[in-house]
Amino acid sequence: MEYSVLRIGFFVYEYPPQIVGGLGTYADYITREFVGLGHDVSVFTLNSGDLKTREILKGVEIHRPLIADASDVFPMFVAEDLREWGTNIRFFSDIFIHNVLSATKFINDLIKKEGYRFDVVCVHDWLSSIAGLIIKNETRIPVVFHVHSTEWGRSGGHGSRVVSHFEWETAQRADRIITVSHAMRDDLTRHGWPQSKISVVWNGVDPERYNPQNCRPEDLQKIRHKYGIPEDWNMLLFIGRLTWVKGVGNLLQAMPMVLREYPKTKLVILGKGEEQRDIVETAERLGVEENVVCRFEFVPEDERILNYAATDACVFPSVYEPFGIVSLEAMAMGKPVIVSAKGVVGFREQVIPSGPDQNGIHIDGESPADIAWGIKETLKDPQKARKWGENGRKRVLEYFTWRKAAKQTLEIYEPLL
Repeated sequence: MEYSVLRIGFFVYEYPPQIVGGLGTYADYITREFVGLGHDVSVFTLNSGDLKTREILKGVEIHRPLIADASDVFPMFVAEDLREWGTNIRFFSDIFIHNVLSATKFINDLIKKEGYRFDVVCVHDWLSSIAGLIIKNETRIPVVFHVHSTEWGRSGGHGSRVVSHFEWETAQRADRIITVSHAMRDDLTRHGWPQSKISVVWNGVDPERYNPQNCRPEDLQKIRHKYGIPEDWNMLLFIGRLTWVKGVGNLLQAMPMVLREYPKTKLVILGKGEEQRDIVETAERLGVEENVVCRFEFVPEDERILNYAATDACVFPSVYEPFGIVSLEAMAMGKPVIVSAKGVVGFREQVIPSGPDQNGIHIDGESPADIAWGIKETLKDPQKARKWGENGRKRVLEYFTWRKAAKQTLEIYEPLL
């Protein structure tokens, strides 16, 4: 399909060099693909205070308006729900002011002063929805709401009413909604969102960057040595934010069952989050601390890739994961994956659990016994597990590249022009 050249306004909370999770990875790669396909992209994202307010990186125009702290102002007039945020009110304040400044700069500077003619605006999650609503009020530019997760999903149904209201209003007023998996689309429609507006575009991975052929054996040995994992031991890897929805607690509870049959096994947990203390305490309580290595830090992408390459299998037992880019990264690196497939989880659309194209195992992320079963099934036949890894990389190349994701997204934008 041939496209006209589009000018895209792209509003997102995280963008390099500030990446917190999968949303930042998505934004980084998809905007570069849009530019690679010949389109113009203007990104509006948060400024930590020490970044340029306007620059071009890899062909992408980036705007980062400087914000000010209004956290002590909000409690004077906001709903009771926001007062309950406590010290987190600063986060809401930053998001709100960032959205307002970004939208006003977009409308008054880029469009009115500089003469930009935008074809479409895309906003990502509630974190950019306020800007989308303002732009919808002030212009006739089509607005697409990209939904990577929801407040009810992240919080187990106990989240902020204010955030849920932003999500709902943006869904009603947007011209289209794009989400990341069929599981997520079904969840949105169950919650009353307009089904006719919702399209699914899977996320991707860069198979050239995530390529096991590019990794030197001596670098992989260094990684395993760093974690104290002998050559004849199994290495399991979890990468992700350490929050309850990722199921790390259940994974730890599975470890005693794994170690009874495979005592020469170490689990490496890589990430940061509010569960850090619980993880350490749980490992000690279960007596598996000698077989669990925790790195509570954000590891640069090059080193993350080496971690994938060094491991024998990756385990992602999330209880809520609308897509889950980490499993694609593992698949691209030729690794078998043990993934949760119960609930609102996109992993089950990535991982084939049986047949000639099998590339991993589906488990119930809420069940430590089932997690243990999946790990043991993977460890018991290393040759079969390697074949699963090969199948995973083939599947990535066929269905899950960023170029494919960008083209599918543009096909949804096109009719809105």
